[in-house]
Amino acid sequence: MKIRLGYACVPITLGTTYCHTLTYTNYLKLNKDDAYKKLDNILKLNFKELKNVLKYNEQNNIYFYRLSHSMVPLASHKKVEFDYIKNYKKEWEKIGKIINKLNMRVDIHPDQYCILNSTKKEVVNNSFNILNFNYQIIKAMNINSKIILHVGSGENGKEESIERFKKNFNKLDKVIKSLVLLENDDRVYNIKDTLSLCEDLDIPMVLDYHHYKCNNEKENIEDYLERILNTWKNTELNPKMHFSSPKSFRDKRSHSEYINEKSFMEFLNILKKFNRDIDIMLECKAKDDALFRLLRQLKFHGYKINGTTITI
Repeated sequence: MKIRLGYACVPITLGTTYCHTLTYTNYLKLNKDDAYKKLDNILKLNFKELKNVLKYNEQNNIYFYRLSHSMVPLASHKKVEFDYIKNYKKEWEKIGKIINKLNMRVDIHPDQYCILNSTKKEVVNNSFNILNFNYQIIKAMNINSKIILHVGSGENGKEESIERFKKNFNKLDKVIKSLVLLENDDRVYNIKDTLSLCEDLDIPMVLDYHHYKCNNEKENIEDYLERILNTWKNTELNPKMHFSSPKSFRDKRSHSEYINEKSFMEFLNILKKFNRDIDIMLECKAKDDALFRLLRQLKFHGYKINGTTITI
């Protein structure tokens, strides 16, 4: 059984970012030509830095990675008409070729503004735009990527909110629907809610173990893991999970800088009973540094490590 580890977005080791941006306020201060030139310069810089990040990942045997959704400034803003696909076709193709050559699993997690089941029409329409943006860049790169979402709003109660999610999810293009993964959250939708919805809509479920610890009804996770793993049966991908540690005893929901290795080893012992290869995304403030620190700790405890993959 193999557990492949990954990290999200921008490695702290490089001291750089591919998420240089331009606010809409500053965009409005520029004339049209200068605004487009600014966007062009920023996007070209972001392409360059992203290639460096992918090179860094390759050199450090990291083949599971979350791409930041923030690399194209103002991409889904309804008042900004900037062709970030056609005009940069060759750049997207270059990045996609790098990812595919490395056989790197790269997924995307839109921010908290992507709420498919919002009661506000404007928010829902914006969520459609965000999902379409992510689909367009996945398509431009020609990579086998997925988009991770939370169920979203709980306004007017879970039952009504879940029905809103189903209704709006079914309005999505068939291809975009096939890219969506659903993750349990730390406040509203626990593993039972999310799993039931995933089974109803045939969506693979991403188990977030930290969120499960924060938001549960005293469920035994082992009673649900087989069903969670089975939501991936129609994909060619390893089931994906998230793991993080709480920032503090008082602030249990926020992510810590690093992983508590004892908690992680306890989780591995649970997963071992199911004997499935799994990809685990570490959600830590220390990013890649947290990943490598955890690997060193696991090696000390006797785990077999090959690059960033654990064999148990």
